[in-house]
Amino acid sequence: MRRLILVTFVALSVFSAMLVGGFLQATAAADDATRADERRLVDNQLRDYTRRLLATETVQLTWDDAVRAAGGQGQGARAAPIDPAWADTNLGQFLSHVIDADEMYLVSPDGALLRGWRGGQVAEPAAFQPIAPAVRRIVGAPAGDRSYNGAIAGWRQLADRPWPYDAHGRPLTRWAGEFIWHRGRPALMSVVAITPDIALPLLRRTPNHVVVLRFLDEAMLREIGAAVLLPDMRFSQVAPGGDERNAMALRGLDGRVLGWLSWQPHAVGAIVLKRTMPLLAVYLLFFVGVLVLGTLMIRQALRVARELAASEAQAHHHALHDPMLGLPNRAHVLQRLRNQLQPIEGEAVPASGEDPPAQPEVLLAYFDLDHFKAINESVGHHVGDDLLVQIIARVRERMGPADVLGRLASDEFVLMRPAAGGRDAADRLGDELMGVFAEPFAVFGHSVPVTASCGIAWAPDHGLDPKALLRSADIALFRAKQRGRARYRRFTHDMDATIRWRLDMEVELRRAIALDHLTMVYQPIVNVADGSIASFEALLRWHHRDRGEIGPGIFVPVAEQAGLMPLLGDWVLRRVFADSHDFGNAEISVNLSPLQLVARDFLPGLRAMIADEKVDPSRFAFEITEGVLLDNSERVIGLITELQDMGFRIALDDFGTGYSSLAYLRAFPFDRIKIDRSFVQGIESDVDAQSILRAIVALGRTLRMKVVAEGVETLLQQQLVHAAGCQLIQGHLYWRALTPEQVVALLATDRVQDLRMAV
Repeated sequence: MRRLILVTFVALSVFSAMLVGGFLQATAAADDATRADERRLVDNQLRDYTRRLLATETVQLTWDDAVRAAGGQGQGARAAPIDPAWADTNLGQFLSHVIDADEMYLVSPDGALLRGWRGGQVAEPAAFQPIAPAVRRIVGAPAGDRSYNGAIAGWRQLADRPWPYDAHGRPLTRWAGEFIWHRGRPALMSVVAITPDIALPLLRRTPNHVVVLRFLDEAMLREIGAAVLLPDMRFSQVAPGGDERNAMALRGLDGRVLGWLSWQPHAVGAIVLKRTMPLLAVYLLFFVGVLVLGTLMIRQALRVARELAASEAQAHHHALHDPMLGLPNRAHVLQRLRNQLQPIEGEAVPASGEDPPAQPEVLLAYFDLDHFKAINESVGHHVGDDLLVQIIARVRERMGPADVLGRLASDEFVLMRPAAGGRDAADRLGDELMGVFAEPFAVFGHSVPVTASCGIAWAPDHGLDPKALLRSADIALFRAKQRGRARYRRFTHDMDATIRWRLDMEVELRRAIALDHLTMVYQPIVNVADGSIASFEALLRWHHRDRGEIGPGIFVPVAEQAGLMPLLGDWVLRRVFADSHDFGNAEISVNLSPLQLVARDFLPGLRAMIADEKVDPSRFAFEITEGVLLDNSERVIGLITELQDMGFRIALDDFGTGYSSLAYLRAFPFDRIKIDRSFVQGIESDVDAQSILRAIVALGRTLRMKVVAEGVETLLQQQLVHAAGCQLIQGHLYWRALTPEQVVALLATDRVQDLRMAV
């Protein structure tokens, strides 16, 4: 039965594939033929459009008065001068309007400019220079039969050359029309000679020519498309990709491709396929019915045995694997690691005098995602789950056949790899894992950049016990986070001391927050126009009684890793609100950590703090970095908007150092942007930095945002920043950070710009 159903299924599948393939091939052939016909129609229409334009110009330029005033006919050896007033009125104004010309030029028989017009007005000679070579090439080229507006019956000798005449003895008009590239876009250039209509003897020498330029604009494209029943005619410099649009190359005078005309083609194949689809659908339904019947017959015979086997395998799998990703869990990881370490632990010692055999090793990489909790809280756990699935898929692409990947916790994973080489093998494994996160991930329409930190240990150098080896990799992971995340670190035995230092630092930071051992200082932001103080930035300092001054670059990462940022951020806000009562109406800006902003209780706690301290939110500006904007989610936009509705101003700090700063300026309603100090440092000798600075300031003004330049330390830097248009400056050239008492004293004086205290 199974063989019979298999043979039937294969036969029906082959026949179905042939049937569908025949339908698709027929519709594709019909579409190809239709597209070829459309291209021929468009090419013919372009030629017809050019001939009609030349015919219209010829009617206007076959005129005795034009020959006398602008044709260049004279009695002697030299051509007669043109009448500028007559040419401006009848050519530059009247003829330009009749044929809707964008530019028009009167040239001599050798292509030299005599007079030009643009928009009906006299043009400067320089306007003719870009097309002068093309005009000379057309006017000076040998004329064939198609260069004239009729059949040549004979030639008559003029003063300088022979000229063709028709069977009625009338001089023919020489004409030519080609597309050229002019002023950054394609244009149709026509060249027509000026000939008499009644007084034929007026043509004594080669006449002057009129050159007309009409740009290929939307009106011309609509006219061409309407003539061949092809709407949506467009021009582009590159060929359109895909099969959605038909296209034809637009070639210039020299045969070079100027660009592409494209349009929406007639879908003949789709119509054929639509009309034949019912028949195909009936057949497919029949095929599906046969397939379902055969499947039911097999399932009925094997269902009981398969269900029992699946139930047993599922129970065993669930006991040892993570339910969401299907990876080995902690217990299974330790079991697999123990199995791989046993051969190393029992490796025989070589006899005396023998070369030791190659020592087997097992690499263990312990990695987790940076700021994964913030991603979950800001965009939702469903996005985080999908992100994990994509990350694991990328890791598996880089795994070898003997590698084992496991999941220890929410965003914590381990990768085991049997490999010899110690440090070199660890470096190769670390580079592979970091490469997983080189490109952002696409999750539910969002581009989410994700980084990871990784610690690597290996046996037997770092232990033969699974738990000890896992602990060594965990310590190396912490060192990678301590060094700035988004990197890997190999385990070294001196890292144990680092762990103890971090734990001590975490305990002491908690104590410092609880006992108010931290302090706030305030650095003025100066209005460069008059040296007055525009506002202050609140900065956090920690003076440890034993360790001395500890910078934010040291204790802030500890706070982030220990989950202390919401507590530390609340302490800063409460202290700044309290100090602000002594600062009059001075504006104060406060830095907000991304982890603090996306915390669930941030806004309720902020409202309670405002009520307790009785402060006016309009006096404060919150500075956020692009770290909080990694995902342009509705929740982040809502948080910023709600803060502004409460009265707070929002500033984008360290502008230009993140991922897509320009996109953030469009998506988020910032009141101020702060240019990162990296654009100011070295600006004295970096011309590119000066140009970037001017561009940022101009962008801020366009978006109605105030711009603050940070890190100004020298007078020359101040002058360059001011010349770039920056209004507000912050840096040691004016002020270092001040204590609250110094701020009060500073604000009490009438001439604050003269009290630049270096403290």
